Amino acid sequence: MNILQYESKIWATADLLRGSGIKESEWPSYMMPFFALAMIESRLVRMFDELKLEIGEAAFAKIHKDDLYDLIKDKGQGYNIFIFEKHQSLTDICKNDKSFEIDFDAYLKGFDGETKDLLGVDAGEGEKFLDIKGVITKLKAKKVLLGYTKLWAEIDLKPFNNSEITTLEEHIKRKWADISAETAGEQYTPDDVIALIAEIIASKIEESDTLLKIYDCTCGGGNMLFGVEDRINQKFKRLTQTYGQDWNDALYALAKIESRFRPDSKIEHGNTLVDDKFDNEEFDVVIANPPYGVSWKGYEKDITNDKTERFKFLPSISDGQLLFMQHLISKLDSVGMGVVVHNGSTLFSGDAGSAESNIRKWMLDSDIVEAVIQLPTDEFFNTGIYTYLWVLNKNKKPHHKDKVMLINASEKFTPLKKSKGSKRKEVDEANRLDIVATLSAYQDNDYARVFDKEFFYFNKQAIMLTNVDERGQTFELHLPMKEDRSGELKRVSALELLPTKIKQAEIELNEFTITKFDEKKYASLEQYCLEAIKPKVAQLDYKELPLVVTTLDAYYYYDADQETLIKEVDGKKEALGCGKIVVTVNYKKSTKKAVERIEVTVELTADYQKDNEIIPFNKDSTANQAAIAAFMARFITKPFVYLENVVGVELNFNKIFYKPESLRPVNEIATEISKLDKELKAIEGELAL
Repeated sequence: MNILQYESKIWATADLLRGSGIKESEWPSYMMPFFALAMIESRLVRMFDELKLEIGEAAFAKIHKDDLYDLIKDKGQGYNIFIFEKHQSLTDICKNDKSFEIDFDAYLKGFDGETKDLLGVDAGEGEKFLDIKGVITKLKAKKVLLGYTKLWAEIDLKPFNNSEITTLEEHIKRKWADISAETAGEQYTPDDVIALIAEIIASKIEESDTLLKIYDCTCGGGNMLFGVEDRINQKFKRLTQTYGQDWNDALYALAKIESRFRPDSKIEHGNTLVDDKFDNEEFDVVIANPPYGVSWKGYEKDITNDKTERFKFLPSISDGQLLFMQHLISKLDSVGMGVVVHNGSTLFSGDAGSAESNIRKWMLDSDIVEAVIQLPTDEFFNTGIYTYLWVLNKNKKPHHKDKVMLINASEKFTPLKKSKGSKRKEVDEANRLDIVATLSAYQDNDYARVFDKEFFYFNKQAIMLTNVDERGQTFELHLPMKEDRSGELKRVSALELLPTKIKQAEIELNEFTITKFDEKKYASLEQYCLEAIKPKVAQLDYKELPLVVTTLDAYYYYDADQETLIKEVDGKKEALGCGKIVVTVNYKKSTKKAVERIEVTVELTADYQKDNEIIPFNKDSTANQAAIAAFMARFITKPFVYLENVVGVELNFNKIFYKPESLRPVNEIATEISKLDKELKAIEGELAL
């Protein structure tokens, strides 16, 4: 029997939900607890039958109830009074319509404590996990509880082993993801991507007597974690152990239930970023598909005050992907490796000096990134974006050290015959093997390239430009020299004028130390400053309209045509060089030496402009500085001084793998235009008739 025959039968239970007026997006929340119930019962019954065979029917019949309980408890897979003591299943419970609700309640309460918690049998306030109690209440209100439970009782999974049940579970959860992945950033990992991740991991590990510990910090329902483990177990005899954590109640419960039927699997509930349940553990393999573009504002304080030293830098609060990345790296043992699924923002978001760029730089400085693989679009069920596999490795081969490989696998897919939500493509087995072979070869080919890690670094060199007029002059030369505290002569930053009037179009200022105001319109001098003087001064723009500053001995204004400040005395004009007219307003409280006042000041300054130049990086500091100097000599013509230089890191697939669209030959285009012209003339002729 093929267990996937039950897939359609399970989804047929949704017909009853549809008929009850329950929205499609809500179906998974109704189906999850009952599917879990069917899985648990089938596994417990099979475990019970195997125990009988192991002990022998005759000897088994003589076992005392308490001893039987202990024997089953030691298996760690759960307990149910109805199944083990009354020899009744869900099918038996559903046979008596009159006592069904009482019997069903007793059946559910007959489970062991952990199973009841996971199913949500006695759920009150707080954690409800699968919340079967809440679902039952809703189904009762719709008067379909018995009919719905009967449908699930007909799904007999007892003939199938754990692996087969897990296969069915993956198919069901994938369909749930297709219709209910409404939470921002949550992406169910498709089976073909899981298979690719498993192949990558398999290419990096070897047979060994040591345990292979696999960890997923956002394991959801366990599909990726257990899927990778199963595929590794198909290829290796090496013992494996899975560890996972998730804070979604229902998905955690599904993963926890599944884990009880796997050798020593450990699944924990909670937010990995603020409550790491495996804080003392390190792992051979880490995998994850953390949420994309999801804010961590709700637990910002905990992250900021984190004492584990996991987080070298804190990325934008709107996207926590790189928090998960740093956490996963902290969980790797000394020779561990990992594969992490992210969207494109982790490759290039944030400028040089930002937390995102600094995290990427830290990762490359640490030489932990072996490769990044771009997957096709339309690979996931609820998003069509490009996604990327970051391949981490703390045990790189010698010729891989200090290098990063980019693999553009965006065309390595086959179209699905039928779309599954946004998923229209899959990376089939042949393409998966090709990608892994490319990664293993670690050599350039037509869709992959290997780079020294510094290739992805860049200089963001800040400079302060001094703008000049059309004669190449700057007002800076007119600024007086003054000794600083160390006794060194330096130019002052501005030349203060003593104006008698400022005029620009309709705006005119004649007072520059103001102590009086209209007390009928304004409550205070400060209010007068804020509501009358500051708005007036804010409108002044010496470049937009002629602005004339009058002093006792001269006029000052800006000549926009020559881009220079002009000083005019008795009709004689002097070009002072490119500069700015800066008018400021300040309210001053009264002191022992001065009364309360508004001060309007006018200064002439040089026209400085901060700029940033992006320049390729060289790991040799001398060569790097020489490259910056050569860039400046070639492209910067104005006077400037160097400010800070910040090294950034980004990995840009588009820049590296961009293929310009080939232009059509001119004669071909001309022929087509001529043909269209003839067709238009023929149509015009027909219309004329």
